[in-house]
Amino acid sequence: MINIIRTDSTHPDFIELVKLLDADLAKRDGEEHAFYAQFNKIDTIKNAIVAYENEIPIACGAFKLYEDTVVEIKRMFVIPAQRGKGTASKMLNELENWARELNFEACVLETGYNQPEAIALYKKNGYLITSNYGQYIGVANSICFKKYLS
Repeated sequence: MINIIRTDSTHPDFIELVKLLDADLAKRDGEEHAFYAQFNKIDTIKNAIVAYENEIPIACGAFKLYEDTVVEIKRMFVIPAQRGKGTASKMLNELENWARELNFEACVLETGYNQPEAIALYKKNGYLITSNYGQYIGVANSICFKKYLS
C-alpha cells in the first residue's frame, strides 16, 4: 500500500529523493545537466509530495506557481525498484488534485528527450505537447507539456 503525504521542499525525505533524481539526470543529460539544474532548485517549493511503501520513501513530486492560474510540475521521481507499478501516475494525480483544490486551471512541465519514460508517463496521463516555454524556448533537448485541470 502506498501512502502519499503532502509537504514542502524542506521535508528530509523529499530532499533525499531529489538528490537521487539529480544523480539520475546528471547521467542522462551529461554536460547539459548544469543548464537544467539552475531551474530545479527546491528551496522555495511550497507544494511537494512524498510517497511511502512500508514507511520507506519511494517517490516524490512537486509543483510551483508558473502563472496566475497555472502550476509547473517539478521534481518527479520514482526509485528504480518501484518503477513500472503505476506509482508515477499516482503521484502526478495527487499533484493535479492538490493544484485543483487550490483553484489552478492547468499544469505545465518540461522534461527531456533523454527521459523517454517521463514522456510516456505524461502522454498517458493526458498531457499534450506544447511549445517550449520560458527558459526552455530554443532548447533542443527539452519537450514541454500542458494539461488543463477540468
